[in-house]
Amino acid sequence: MQGIEEVRSILASPKNIIITSHRNPDGDAIGSSLAMLHWLSGMGHRVMTAFPSEYPSVYNWMPGVKDVRIHDFEDEDIEAFIATADVHVILDYNSLSRIDKLGTALAKHELYTLLIDHHLYPDAMGDFILSDTDASSTCELVFRFIRAFSSQASITPDIADCLYTGIVTDTGSFQYSTSPALFRTVADLQEIGVDNHALNHLIFNNLPEKSLRLLGHCLYNRMEILDDFNTGIIFLNKHDFQVFDIQRGDTEGIVNYLLRVKKVQMAAFFRQQPSIVKISFRSKGDFSVEEIAKNHFNGGGHRNASGGYMKSGLAAALGKFKEVLPLYKDKLNKTVLI
Repeated sequence: MQGIEEVRSILASPKNIIITSHRNPDGDAIGSSLAMLHWLSGMGHRVMTAFPSEYPSVYNWMPGVKDVRIHDFEDEDIEAFIATADVHVILDYNSLSRIDKLGTALAKHELYTLLIDHHLYPDAMGDFILSDTDASSTCELVFRFIRAFSSQASITPDIADCLYTGIVTDTGSFQYSTSPALFRTVADLQEIGVDNHALNHLIFNNLPEKSLRLLGHCLYNRMEILDDFNTGIIFLNKHDFQVFDIQRGDTEGIVNYLLRVKKVQMAAFFRQQPSIVKISFRSKGDFSVEEIAKNHFNGGGHRNASGGYMKSGLAAALGKFKEVLPLYKDKLNKTVLI
């Protein structure tokens, strides 16, 4: 792995290390960050993990998650640590703009930077970069990095649990972005001690009652299938957020239900926020939602999973989406092989 020798040299003596991941952290962001937290702390480094915003409560069980600092609420403490830091580890994002004011604070300091990520179009930042858009997840890459760092590097059961969490959530329980290399990684994690049944129970069977009621509302009252474009839409407005007391992470995974409809090739999930409309895109097969997110909705991501937003009302965002659909009609009407 190119550049790994320099990383070994940097980490050969105790350092102050800040780990960051993106706003609205998901299972991969949290899992990769906590795995690195445990690994680097085990090597004797002083480590802080910081996210721009809160993580979903469904991940409260994860080892070390209570030590994560949130910049929205603890900016002074985090920035004081950054001022003493030697190394910055960037995980599951590739542009400082993804971490908002936390990125602004980090840009003021010249830190040795490690970037490990699997998203498209990385910014030119990082002294060491492990970027692979074909990887299933950043957690898969963190596993690869630790093993390359030293074949004897200790991956503890806690680290393995964190890595497995990121992998299973980012692949949709091994539905997307899989490869022989990924399954070899998962086999290694299970040999270390991952209990597949127990972790899946913690990740997927740990929801409050309101989450199922919200899902029912989305599927019955807020779903639209556009047959001419093999596309499904779900939307939530401000009133829905109030009625269901929707908090961060409560809508995770809802967009994927649209893809269970046989003919749906693309799914779009619109959430009305106070000043913007956030949009999640998913697709089957070779259809690229990344193109739509990037070209029309200020976003990006992966071929089959991307996100974007509009600074508009919900009706305007839905209207624009329906206006651009004809541009992709031929691709959307191709047969999907499943």
